[in-house]
Amino acid sequence: MTAAVIAHELALPLLTIRLDSLLSKYLGETASKLRAVFDAAASQRAVYLFDEFDALGGHRSGNDVGEARRILNSFLIFLEQANAESIVVAATNHRSILDHALFRRFDVAIRYELPDGAQASEVMKTRLGPMGRGIRWAAAQAQASGLSHAELVKAAETAAKQAILRGEKQVTVADLIEALRERRAAGSE
Repeated sequence: MTAAVIAHELALPLLTIRLDSLLSKYLGETASKLRAVFDAAASQRAVYLFDEFDALGGHRSGNDVGEARRILNSFLIFLEQANAESIVVAATNHRSILDHALFRRFDVAIRYELPDGAQASEVMKTRLGPMGRGIRWAAAQAQASGLSHAELVKAAETAAKQAILRGEKQVTVADLIEALRERRAAGSE
């Protein structure tokens, strides 16, 4: 969500880099794909989002496969050489496993705490808009505890889809509670 707000405020396109399409089992191919992303960043002004970045930016150690170290080293080099006209954003839910060198390369590191009950309700209210008018938010808050902003948004979207599939224009508290439980279960797997 932060990358989307940055892109919107700067009137730049948001380009999400899908790591599943970037990472390759072939030696050297991932670094080549990374080079292509940073070459694009040099020629096309945009906000480039690397989501789930821990897949790429984990700690380097003596136990690493050589290719994993080369990929991270390539990313660090490309990031240092990146065009100042583009913005690179990396997002993770696992900050503690990121390599410390990454924090020196990024200008800003923002840490979001989990929302409290009132903040969780506000996130879901905002996402649901008019579809959430009849919700008893106190009932939903208990299920929202411990979920991130992104998980709350996904739960609200899931609840809205359920209402739409039933042909209704309002989300019920039962829809929302079920969606929140699903998000919690997905996070514990």
